[in-house]
Amino acid sequence: MTSTHQDIPAALAQTLRDAQRIVVFTGAGVSAESGIATFRDALTGLWSRFDAQALATPEAFRAQPDIVWGWYEWRRAQALRANPNAAHHAIAALARHVPELLVVTQNVDDLHERAGSARVAHLHGSLHAPRCSDCAAPHTLSSSVTEEAGEGRRIAPPACAVCGAPVRPGVVWFGESLPADAWSGALRAAEQCDLLFSIGTSALVYPAAELPQRALAAGATVVQVNPAMTPLDRQAHCNLHGGAADVMPRLLAAAWPAL
Repeated sequence: MTSTHQDIPAALAQTLRDAQRIVVFTGAGVSAESGIATFRDALTGLWSRFDAQALATPEAFRAQPDIVWGWYEWRRAQALRANPNAAHHAIAALARHVPELLVVTQNVDDLHERAGSARVAHLHGSLHAPRCSDCAAPHTLSSSVTEEAGEGRRIAPPACAVCGAPVRPGVVWFGESLPADAWSGALRAAEQCDLLFSIGTSALVYPAAELPQRALAAGATVVQVNPAMTPLDRQAHCNLHGGAADVMPRLLAAAWPAL
């Protein structure tokens, strides 16, 4: 079933009302609607002389920690300036109408939490949860960033309060495994849910893209929300082609029109 931006199928609204366990799987497209550049688009201005994939590695941090930390502080500043959009708010509101809902996100910002979502699994880590590069002790950052975090700035990472080693961004870099707890919880939720939304994600980045497949194999209804077609179009029970900030509030209103 494929729907344009104009309509929400009545059968989908009923499925949503009947759902007991929901997984909302979100990707970069959801944050992009709040003005946060996607990973592929992030290197603009003075950062454009760098290769994003070359910066996002443990090797790059060991070789040039000030460049890598500066880039991630610039990205964190961008995330802090952004606000949750209508999709984030609709997802948080949806959790209040179903017995169980888990947000599983590939995004490294905290917009889901700031919109009010209480259960969020970050598969790719968080810009707001750095840790020691040696002993892995967590490090608390200021809730703001300094003027230093402009484009192209080198910023020396802070030292770990426990062992003195450089603190690294709390994100998953190329060549690293997903956080074990977040990934195992996401897999379990996908295999036990009766409805999974895949929203604003390309369905191409594995292992995260395995989640809709696990839900389908377990017999769940899978709904995709995306402006463009993805490989999941052929398998999803319903494809809602449009931006998440437009589609998700209308879907919520279709299921619970009295709100």
